Amino acid sequence: GWATPRPQGPLADSISTCKVLVVGAGGIGCELLKNLVLTGFKNIEVIDLDTIDVSNLNRQFLFQKKHVGKSKAQVAKESALQFCPSANITAYHDSIMNPEYNVEFFRKFMLVMNALDNRAARNHVNRMCLAADIPLIESGTAGYLGQVTVIKKGMTECYECQPKPAQKTFPGCTIRNTPSEPIHCIVWAKYLFNQLFGEEDADQEVSPDTADPEAAWNPEETAARATASDKDGDIKRVSTKEWARSTGYDSVKLFNKLFKDDIMYLLTMDKLWKKRKAPTPLDWHQLENSGMLSASPGLKDQQVLDVWGYCQLFQHSVETLRSQLQEKGEGAELVWDKDDPPAMDFVTAAANLRMHIFSMNMKSRFDVKSMAGNIIPAIATTNAVIAGLIVLEGLKILSGELESCRTIFLNKCPNLRKKLLVPCVLDPPSANCYVCASKPEVTVKLNVHKTMVLTLQDKIVKERFGMVAPDVQIEDGKGTILISSEEGETEGNNNKFLSDFGIRNGSRLQADDFLQDYTLLINVLHVEDLERDVEFEVVGEAPDKAPPPQTNQEEVNSITNGNKDSAQPSTSSKGQHRSGHDANAMTGGVNIQSCKNDNKVTPSGTAVDVFSTFILLQKSLQIQISEIC
Repeated sequence: GWATPRPQGPLADSISTCKVLVVGAGGIGCELLKNLVLTGFKNIEVIDLDTIDVSNLNRQFLFQKKHVGKSKAQVAKESALQFCPSANITAYHDSIMNPEYNVEFFRKFMLVMNALDNRAARNHVNRMCLAADIPLIESGTAGYLGQVTVIKKGMTECYECQPKPAQKTFPGCTIRNTPSEPIHCIVWAKYLFNQLFGEEDADQEVSPDTADPEAAWNPEETAARATASDKDGDIKRVSTKEWARSTGYDSVKLFNKLFKDDIMYLLTMDKLWKKRKAPTPLDWHQLENSGMLSASPGLKDQQVLDVWGYCQLFQHSVETLRSQLQEKGEGAELVWDKDDPPAMDFVTAAANLRMHIFSMNMKSRFDVKSMAGNIIPAIATTNAVIAGLIVLEGLKILSGELESCRTIFLNKCPNLRKKLLVPCVLDPPSANCYVCASKPEVTVKLNVHKTMVLTLQDKIVKERFGMVAPDVQIEDGKGTILISSEEGETEGNNNKFLSDFGIRNGSRLQADDFLQDYTLLINVLHVEDLERDVEFEVVGEAPDKAPPPQTNQEEVNSITNGNKDSAQPSTSSKGQHRSGHDANAMTGGVNIQSCKNDNKVTPSGTAVDVFSTFILLQKSLQIQISEIC
């Protein structure tokens, strides 16, 4: 039978009676649920929006092949009950950000444990736990790296106290005109998929950018120099999707427009190529006549084909996607998914052809998938170690020993004391935090004549400041409602500019999210010009400019792209001693680091390994070993 350390006495009573919420039933969540029932927790609620994919099965051990397509939360519950049938587990196949999971819902729990894979949900749970005044144990993994920390209102930093690096974006002119890295070509190929088969987005244009300030050319004068071989490929004529439809999604015409005509058009923008190697156009018919298939040795997914091989992959994937679109009917759209083979083939082929044109080494389908899917490799043992640490921190909280809780970093390589696990004293709340301060306030720099209300709502209040259902009013003495969370009430304002409502330099806006019980005061700082492709800036926050962690570049590369299990833990980038890593900005990850300050380790001043941590905890909680279930 299963045997595990099991608490006795008052702690055991707390464990068996307390109600805990687990948010996420993926890589960390599966390990955590197993740990909780084996430790004696009887009242557990688990929520996850996701369904089980075959790619989860190598590490999310509560799931089997027969479960593919089913709810993660529901199957995790059923599997965990096999370890301890007397446990009372409630599963929700839902998003934690839905309104029914309000502050009252969170107040039911003594503990909330995060096992999430995205920042938006983390921000939201952080705010709900602050509003409900419930301790939150936050966790994350990225490859071999991991982290656990405890968040308690008024005592510790909240998840948003320290700014996180924003998700890496690339200027439109780099993607469209002057790619210099494979990731630029992969992003372009994903944009192209949406322009041809998915939801068109004006911010994801793929044709040459004639407004590129670096080019400084005269379109009228140079257009005549662009010798497009196929007039259907005229980049100004109609939208990409309309043009593709008009050709019947003819893969050869698409190929020649994208990889020949558009490239020849780029070559007319002389100034771009003064200090760069100019791109080389490809022609389908020339390649067809000289084409011989060859591929590097190895597994199919890890092979790099030659140019003609990617031409054929492009043709095959276009034909397959065209058929999928036709089956869906008039006006249908496809959604790009890294696990959909035709969609992945299309992005692999298009990205590699563009890499070849711009003199980059082409990439295998495996590498393209890693980058296109923002994947950090998920390591099962990392998830297991982190889930164990979550429970150990939870036991401290239930014992009333919050002051002994720690942020614990799991590093890839031993530190100077030969330890992989480094516990650090929790930091107090930041006085300047725009979430957990007593009166949160921020200053946003923008152009009131160019910023629309919809941009304020979607990109600033929701995306940047993490609100789910915001109400925004102008502090103008009249309480003018600019944005309402009630559907349809203020939609007429969406396409108006902020200046249309009298908002100017120095105006103040009050943003409320009643679900999160959160109010933020926004000071408007009007500026005429921001950097190109920048719509707004938050004053005083520039985490991307923080000093880089002192680490081996090879290690950084090893975690750059990986699986969404990658919890991308929540640490600040301050402190003198930083031996951690930066997840690639494409993952939306944040700094994962060792102890923020080497003076803040444990009361004894030494970092400890997993076994030592458990022994220390055993002594402090007088845990005895007994059989469970």
